Amino acid sequence: MARALLTFAIGIWLGSQPGSDAALTAEEIEAFMRSARVVAARTMSVGVTRPTRLTLSNGTITHDALFQPVDERKPVMQFPGGGIEANFVDSWRYNVAAYRLAVLLGLASMMPVTVEYRFRGRDGSLAWWMDALMDEGARLKRKLEPPDRAKWNEDMFRQRVFMELVHDTDRNLGNVLVSPEWRVIMIDFTRAFRLWHTIRPSELLRADRRLLARLEALSREEVVAATKDHLTPGEIDALMKRRDLIVAHYRARVKQLGEARVLY
Repeated sequence: MARALLTFAIGIWLGSQPGSDAALTAEEIEAFMRSARVVAARTMSVGVTRPTRLTLSNGTITHDALFQPVDERKPVMQFPGGGIEANFVDSWRYNVAAYRLAVLLGLASMMPVTVEYRFRGRDGSLAWWMDALMDEGARLKRKLEPPDRAKWNEDMFRQRVFMELVHDTDRNLGNVLVSPEWRVIMIDFTRAFRLWHTIRPSELLRADRRLLARLEALSREEVVAATKDHLTPGEIDALMKRRDLIVAHYRARVKQLGEARVLY
């Protein structure tokens, strides 16, 4: 489902980051975003959620981040294309939950560091600015090949596992960015974490063996500890059910095709 929000991924995330920058760890980035002063703010003119680009500074480091306060809930959502979704949620809380889950699974490098944040009296998610060359839609349109196709494909397989796990109903080519190093960056999870206990096996062809091991070892207690302020018990239950289905799917696939053809 393509929506106007995803256009902002092209206009906001692409291009060079202004100001000072530093090689910070994820923990240092989180601390910076929580404590740095907002020195500039610009509401974006595109995107249905009207995200705000904030420039943060602590006097030494200056870096931009994206503030997204959307938190919409409807018993029934009627989409312009005719689709209907019950218990519809479009929330910044899922951006934070997705990042924390990615940390648990060793996928944090594929996403911008994201924290809960309050700006001008509104709660929302704040995501560290990550420069990108283009989004996946632009790459395909321009028929550009990654310098290392094997590494690119492996990133895409990791992303597919994560998307099935969080059951994001709004994944599209605009939500996949190409880093300057030609690695996959995943953004925008405000319509993830649905209550459905289903996966799409056709999306799950190969898997990173380390990711699969972490997924298999993931406990509900870990997920609760990491996301309890942003996911409901029902959302966590659905996530763990999808985890079980993903693991079972790959076990069956390895048994049928052999480990070498499924895992990397």
